[in-house]
Amino acid sequence: MNPSAQELNNIIEQAAPHVYEMLSDMGKKLFFPKGIVTQSAEAKLKADKINATIGIAKQGSSVLSLSSVTKYITHIDPEEYLPYASSFGLPELRKKWFDEMYFKNPSLKGTVVSQPVVTSGITHGVAIFSEMWVDAGDVIVMPDMTWGNYNMIFCVRNSARFVTYQSFDQAMTHFNLDDFERVIREQATRHNKIITVLNFPHNPTGYALSKKEAARVAQILIDVAQKGTNVVAACDDAYFGLFFEEESEKQSLFAKLAGKTTRLVAVKLDGPTKEDYVMGFRTGFTTYGVAADADLDGVYDALEKKAAGSIRGSISNCSHLSQTILVKSMEDENYETYKQEKYNLLKSRVFAIKEVLKDPKYADGFDVYPFNSGYYLCIRLKGVNAEVLRYHLLDNYGTGLISVGEQNLRVAFSCLEEKDVKPLFDTILSGIYDLRT
Repeated sequence: MNPSAQELNNIIEQAAPHVYEMLSDMGKKLFFPKGIVTQSAEAKLKADKINATIGIAKQGSSVLSLSSVTKYITHIDPEEYLPYASSFGLPELRKKWFDEMYFKNPSLKGTVVSQPVVTSGITHGVAIFSEMWVDAGDVIVMPDMTWGNYNMIFCVRNSARFVTYQSFDQAMTHFNLDDFERVIREQATRHNKIITVLNFPHNPTGYALSKKEAARVAQILIDVAQKGTNVVAACDDAYFGLFFEEESEKQSLFAKLAGKTTRLVAVKLDGPTKEDYVMGFRTGFTTYGVAADADLDGVYDALEKKAAGSIRGSISNCSHLSQTILVKSMEDENYETYKQEKYNLLKSRVFAIKEVLKDPKYADGFDVYPFNSGYYLCIRLKGVNAEVLRYHLLDNYGTGLISVGEQNLRVAFSCLEEKDVKPLFDTILSGIYDLRT
């Protein structure tokens, strides 16, 4: 093992031995190299005469650039986006996101968590989580309805194994806490370490936990950890902030799990992709929340270096331009006003859909899973196959939806105009009747 990795492992193992136990084999091997990047950073601080360290083309004190590139980015100095960003991310962006996290999650007050490490989108953050915490054969407790890419990241790429619980009760009115608890406790009796992904607002159903449900989920995981099972919880907060009903829990489960007990690792995976509507920027964050017997800062520094080492060893660093624009956006005096405008637009669509779906005629064709947040809703079809209906709607009605398993269709209300709400569901119902005849 590389001495730098061993040094980080020693720090973690001495202060938080259970956290060290939970690292995957790859997680234990990861480190941030003391090579070109580190030497260049040292030179940037001390080389006041000549600096010939890093592979950036310069002329005088300025970065070399092509006018055919820079003419499209007129309000930002090329120095703010053409050089490499740190593998950890821009310090000013990390600080702003860190401060925002505490503001949005007041339950974190008094809890120390790591600085966010910048990832190339939340998907990349999930992949880093898998690399650092998941070994081949590990059990990951998941809902039976999940984002399809989890399978690619955890199972195909990393040979983990999903054990599922039913997402909702039989009446399709609320989260199935009983089945979640049953599966978590059952797996805790069989394995020394269990992993779960907590994705709320949920993709594909658009469901956010109520305050009582969120408190109970956290209580279950903390209790299992305190009784001797190592628990790793990934809080996939891709749609964080898009809560449209008052009874929903508007804080991340990360705030309820971070630092609560020594056998529990909470990892927050979030970013501006959906929160700030910058899907193509490919910028996200990974943040750690653990409990340690001593030197918590040292543990976090080591975990951040392992995450940055993963980035350095794969994509090197994340988009400097995207990070710079995000910093400037967050500094804009109208930032919150702009966000509220978009939130209000999506919220209006949600309640327009709920009003349309009150019509009892739709119950003959499908049931609606509970939804109150995020970008999506799901319907459970009656008497027809989801993929067959999807193709039928596409070929005969020019209408595109996503099939989820054999029974379900996902509707992205994020891109659905209010005027199209009733026509869409009428079209779905017509398609169902077509296939039944």
